[in-house]
Amino acid sequence: MRLVQRITSSLRAKLLTIFVLLTMIPLIGEGLISYMKSYQTVSEHSTAANALIAEGLRRDIDILFQDTTSFLQIRKSPPVLRFLTAQSETYEDAKEILHTFELYRETYKLGGQIVNISMVNTYGKGISEKKGVFQMDADPLKNPHFLTLLNNPEQTLIIPPQAARPEDRMDGSDYEGRRVISIAKAVTQRVTHEIIGFILIDMDDRTVENFCNTTLIGETGFFYVVDEQGNPIFLPSRVEGLDPAALTFAADTDKGSRTDRSAGEPLFYVHTRSEMTGWSIVGRAPLKEIMRDADEIKSLTLYSVLFNILFTVSLYFFLTNRLIRPVQYLKNKMRQAASGNLDAKARNTGTDEIADLGHSFNIMLGQIKQLLERSLKEQEQIKKAELRTLQAQINPHFLYNTLESIMWMAETRKHDEVIALVKALSQFFRITLSKGRDQIHIKSELDHIENYLVIQRMRYRDILDYEVDLPEELNPYPIVKMSLQPLVENALYHGIKNKRGRGLIRITGGFTPDGDIRIEVRDNGAGIPGARLAQLQEQLAHGQSAAALEANASSSGGFGLLNVHQRIRLHYGSPYGVSIESEYGVGSCISVRIPAAWR
Repeated sequence: MRLVQRITSSLRAKLLTIFVLLTMIPLIGEGLISYMKSYQTVSEHSTAANALIAEGLRRDIDILFQDTTSFLQIRKSPPVLRFLTAQSETYEDAKEILHTFELYRETYKLGGQIVNISMVNTYGKGISEKKGVFQMDADPLKNPHFLTLLNNPEQTLIIPPQAARPEDRMDGSDYEGRRVISIAKAVTQRVTHEIIGFILIDMDDRTVENFCNTTLIGETGFFYVVDEQGNPIFLPSRVEGLDPAALTFAADTDKGSRTDRSAGEPLFYVHTRSEMTGWSIVGRAPLKEIMRDADEIKSLTLYSVLFNILFTVSLYFFLTNRLIRPVQYLKNKMRQAASGNLDAKARNTGTDEIADLGHSFNIMLGQIKQLLERSLKEQEQIKKAELRTLQAQINPHFLYNTLESIMWMAETRKHDEVIALVKALSQFFRITLSKGRDQIHIKSELDHIENYLVIQRMRYRDILDYEVDLPEELNPYPIVKMSLQPLVENALYHGIKNKRGRGLIRITGGFTPDGDIRIEVRDNGAGIPGARLAQLQEQLAHGQSAAALEANASSSGGFGLLNVHQRIRLHYGSPYGVSIESEYGVGSCISVRIPAAWR
């Protein structure tokens, strides 16, 4: 909540919030998305590239075994078939077989990788490049590899180095400790397809190992080969051992890749399976080496985002200083103005909206100053008008005449009338003072009129009648104090007294269609001559200065009317005030209009 208040209380904080929402968050989001997409793309490309390397290694190994197994076609040559089926062999037969071996070596160009070629018939008689003609001590049909071929004559059996034991070889050669891969095939009669023997090619395993050692993955990664059960066939010489999970994970699928984070440093694995051998070629490397390009993109993206952030932040502070500084300057000027210094005008050096605002502020200060001066003048005018009204109310002639009437009635022992007159006089002056208030309720103003008419009727009982007919709903509404009594007085002295016979003053009122209050003081007195009526209406329409009021103080019916009009205008504004209608010799109607919203 405090954070929200802090943001909403400062323009700089709002701009910073908008800047973060519209610039920083999208920028960081864009950088994050760009990094994620780039990382994913590079990761996929790296995985695909290393999968291609693994496929290339598998293909090289498969080609090697394809070429080697092609060499097994030698089993169909006549010399081989004759040797395996002959009851006895001659030196020439053995020489021919070895020569045939040599021809096939040259034909398939497998001289360096094949260590030995040997074959044996089902009775244990055989021949090899290393031993020549030999007789096996053990029954060949009990050899586990040959038993497999007996059950599957068409199968080409590839025996990994771990399973190619010297004791399982036909001639018992140990190749001075060298590891070999043996490829075995059954030899059958052409017509009967009866198995008559077996041929075995021993291939130096360093050929495959060299393929693995020279094929790189990452910078420090390596490839190795495992069989269908996950047993290692070839491991690089620099690797002492592997986690068992790293040997068996490739057994479930033919090809794929994965990341292993269980060993501390994340490792990347890729594998593919050879359909020819059933072996899996597995590549392993630290993940950071595989994702080095992705990490470079990550760093580049990070630096780019940081640069953009620094640039946009610098731009933000530059722009906000350009924007906020004149706003703060204008704010300080406004504070000075709020503290009462209306001369604290702003300097305008630009042409933008803030300069326009400063110009408007200066205009506003000037207008406020003018309004304040006008208000002071109006207040002074109100006080003067109220003072003149009060002076008019405490008229010596009015007071003298009233006291004379009281004395006369006392002499004639009219005690009730004396009491009524004294009461009316006291209430009249009490409402006149009214504790210094500028406005009183309409009900109080009507009581003021009633008291005044009671007093005057004692003197003018032969010529004065009056009626007060206002709805009670008007009673609570406020009205400028002593705004109706001067009009009644005006009707009495300048209307009724100047007429022969009795006269009637009638006070009525109500709401206007637009919601204001209208009160009329109507008399059937002498009326106002046309020239004087026009003069009064002109003065009411254009206002009247205090000096003019003083000048009209002695004019017929002018002072009280204009005084009331001026005070109503000063209190409520120009739409309100006094209007007059009159017909000479018939009577006059003076209307007072005030707002009803000041209740």
